[in-house]
Amino acid sequence: MSRSVLLEWPGRQRLVKGEVPAPGPGEVLVRVAAAGICGSDRELYEGGRPEPYRTFPIVPGHEWSGTIEEAGPGVDPSLVGRPTVGEGFVNCQVCDRCRAGDTNLCGAGYDEIGFTRPGAFADHLIVPARLLHPLPAGTDLRAAVLLEPAAVAAAAVLQAAPLPGERVGVVGAGTLGLLTIQLLAASSPAELVVSDPRAGREPVARAGGATAYFHPDRLDALDLDVVVETAGARDSAAAAARQVRRGGRLVLTGIPGGASEGLSPSSIVGRQLTVTSVFGAPAAAWAYAVRAFTSGLLDLAPLVTHELPLEAYPDAVALLGQGDEHVGKIILRP
Repeated sequence: MSRSVLLEWPGRQRLVKGEVPAPGPGEVLVRVAAAGICGSDRELYEGGRPEPYRTFPIVPGHEWSGTIEEAGPGVDPSLVGRPTVGEGFVNCQVCDRCRAGDTNLCGAGYDEIGFTRPGAFADHLIVPARLLHPLPAGTDLRAAVLLEPAAVAAAAVLQAAPLPGERVGVVGAGTLGLLTIQLLAASSPAELVVSDPRAGREPVARAGGATAYFHPDRLDALDLDVVVETAGARDSAAAAARQVRRGGRLVLTGIPGGASEGLSPSSIVGRQLTVTSVFGAPAAAWAYAVRAFTSGLLDLAPLVTHELPLEAYPDAVALLGQGDEHVGKIILRP
């Protein structure tokens, strides 16, 4: 028997039971160890996720870790028993974007585990084997569940290309921001400035490598070389741009839910800013995040603050929506 959370429509979910699914050619069956909940899962539950980026009914869950239980036809059987994580974007591998390495921008269209195909809020998960990133034996799978947002943070840091001794900053100290802080700290910056209105996030940010922490309202122009925006708030992109020096670099990762304060083209051009962005994470960023984790550069376990059983999925969504600054990563444990 295998259980899964079925989100039939926004706000309408139930726990269903059925046979353990069988992997097809090129697929594996994963027993889920942990599955994380993030803002996009709340957006899906509440009905705010745009139509091209979701399907109903759906088993949610795109941040996950687990153990490979069965290999389908054509898959290396030695993978069975390995702890693993896996990419969410199911790409075609043959379009121009995939061949260029931008597997998150596949020209075949958006297709992601947990949004358009069954996800990890379940006992078992079917995954194309080519998306797996197997982990060493004994890996802490509770911590490894954060490798999906860590891959997005890695994509942002790879775009930012920080050099040792540069002055860098992060706008937002949510999960993505805290992961970005750790990866930027590994580049040996002269300063690592973080801004976020939640004072309770400061100890975790400083433990990750932040050298200064400010409420956005208290932040003067800093002339930083590189700023990564992770908040996705209405004014966070414009606020981040104001902290970048002339000729500096800005990387945007957040997607505001509604109207946002725009970036002025005249300000960007007049200050010769380089502005880039990330949407999810390509395979190379996943590989970078996994290497950083397995080598000890990423400390993920402290970011998990709440663990709930699978049947408490609505409670987990509600907890995330409270906006409590002491709520970090929430995970479901099947």
